[in-house]
Amino acid sequence: MWQIVFFTLSWDLVPAAAYRRGMDSVGRRQYQVQHGACSYTFLLPETDNCRSPSSSYVSNAVQRDAPLDYDDSVQRLQVLEDIMENNTQWLMKLETYIQDNVKKEMAERQQNSVQNQTAAMIEIGTSLLNQTAEQTRKLTDVEAQVLNQTTRLELQLLEHSLSTNKLEKRILDQTSEINKLQDKNSFLEKKVRDMEDKHTAQLQSMREEKERLQGLVSKQSSVIGELERQLETAAVNTSALQEQQRDLMETVHSLLTLMSAPGSAKSTPAAKDEPVIFRDCAEAFKAGLTTSGVYTLTFPNSTQEIKAYCDMETAGGGWTIFQRREDGSVDFQRTWTEYKVGFGNPSGEHWLGNEFVSQVTNQKRYVLRIRLTDWEGNEAQALYEHFFLSGEELNYRIHLKGLTGTAGKISSISQPGNDFSTKDADKDKCICKCSQMLTGGWWFDACGPSNLNGMYYPQKQNTNKFNGIKWYYWKGSGYSLKATAMMIRPVDF
Repeated sequence: MWQIVFFTLSWDLVPAAAYRRGMDSVGRRQYQVQHGACSYTFLLPETDNCRSPSSSYVSNAVQRDAPLDYDDSVQRLQVLEDIMENNTQWLMKLETYIQDNVKKEMAERQQNSVQNQTAAMIEIGTSLLNQTAEQTRKLTDVEAQVLNQTTRLELQLLEHSLSTNKLEKRILDQTSEINKLQDKNSFLEKKVRDMEDKHTAQLQSMREEKERLQGLVSKQSSVIGELERQLETAAVNTSALQEQQRDLMETVHSLLTLMSAPGSAKSTPAAKDEPVIFRDCAEAFKAGLTTSGVYTLTFPNSTQEIKAYCDMETAGGGWTIFQRREDGSVDFQRTWTEYKVGFGNPSGEHWLGNEFVSQVTNQKRYVLRIRLTDWEGNEAQALYEHFFLSGEELNYRIHLKGLTGTAGKISSISQPGNDFSTKDADKDKCICKCSQMLTGGWWFDACGPSNLNGMYYPQKQNTNKFNGIKWYYWKGSGYSLKATAMMIRPVDF
């Protein structure tokens, strides 16, 4: 009886539930059910020629064409209502079935959708977690690098702090030593003044002695002249007279030597009228003055005089000493002007003067000899075959060539030549002020490997002193020497 029911799903209809009925072309009833977004259309069977058995309907043409009575119509209506009720119940069951299936399908689809979305979210979350882990690892590496860098900086700051503390302690020690040296210098200055007073008295006494000796020399000269005349007349006499003549000549030579000796002032009247002028100690040596001591030298092309110590013994003599350190009695932390004109005592520690050395060494070619002595009694020499200083307009720049000697195969005075620097005239090649940091005036480069005018340190305090009297290529940078001397002499001596 029942034909196949066709279901048509549609997802674009308005969500509502309704029943629709109609008649198809062959008289079948068509129903459409709307449930949410789904629409269900189906056909119900229609009974053909249905009549009640109890009907008095007659199947003949006449009766069929005749109008039905009222009772038969009511009966047929009742039948149709029963059919409709059955159909309605069937439709309700079908709707319930469809709703159950649709709910299950929708639940499954929702579950699948949720699972797919969950999987996608899990995948995205996993990717994010991986990226987060990678970023965390990178941040950890960066944090470790920053921590290491911070640790290194802290260590460097600690080292700098320790170095600063050490330098401050050294400065305090040096300040204390400077105060002691100043006290000692004051005492020595007082002693020098006393010695000068005593020396003045001695000079006065020597002048008187000189006048007396000059009178004696005059008498002796007349006696010598008389003796020479007697010798000439007695030349033909016996051998005894000849022996007497030889004795007299030796006496004459002795008197002449005594008259020409330094400090004796036994010059003849002719010598007194024409005083001898020495430009350096080599000229004094060639004039017969072979005793080491303080001499009066004259500036080239000038009458200006200066006191200098002449070494007439070392390597043949004739050396003009222009720097000497031996006991720390003179402070070498001086100004530009003091280094220009000289300071100290020529017979002890002193600096002869840059101006005099510059003028002398530009007249002819000179050699420079540097003598160094350590606290263990060792001595070394550095000999430069050509040495001269430029004028003040070029900051007394030093020029050296040809190093030999035992004080190192490399020159501890930086080459090419450097300008002279003092505490009030910074001419070095360092951003710092070497003369103030290392003390003393010197030809600093970038504070350089040498400084013979540095701070004087006594024995057992002379090591690890960066501002002492140093000569790097003999004793290193931290050893402060006991004694030094710088001397010059003409190359053709």
